[in-house]
Amino acid sequence: NSALAVEPAKEGGSKLTVGPNIKLKGVEITDCDTLVVEGLVEATMDSRVIQISERGAFKGSAEIDIAEIHGQFDGNLTVRQKLTIFATGKVSGKIRYGKVVIEEGGQLTGDIQFGAMQLAKTGGLEKPALSAASAI
Repeated sequence: NSALAVEPAKEGGSKLTVGPNIKLKGVEITDCDTLVVEGLVEATMDSRVIQISERGAFKGSAEIDIAEIHGQFDGNLTVRQKLTIFATGKVSGKIRYGKVVIEEGGQLTGDIQFGAMQLAKTGGLEKPALSAASAI
């Protein structure tokens, strides 16, 4: 099943599932290895994995390693490793990613950049410029 392409959460890893018809609003989610969204979540989060089901929706801001989107994401999304948008997925907003896979039918709209946040965080853009300037 391609929906479970992510390696299983490590033993004892924390997992939060927001079930169908549940609305979770105005929260900050931290220290969560895997967030599974089957209802509606309006939140800010920093996590390892987010999985949004076909009927699930996330609005807000998320910084994560791996995103698997079957439903809807709207807001600021930074995916440090891999963003996968499945055929039923719709992602919109300010999106930053390391790698992206979009199935036929999947939608990605908004302000989209490859790897910008990763480079900015590590200072990868600045160090070569400094060393080149000092060599002159």
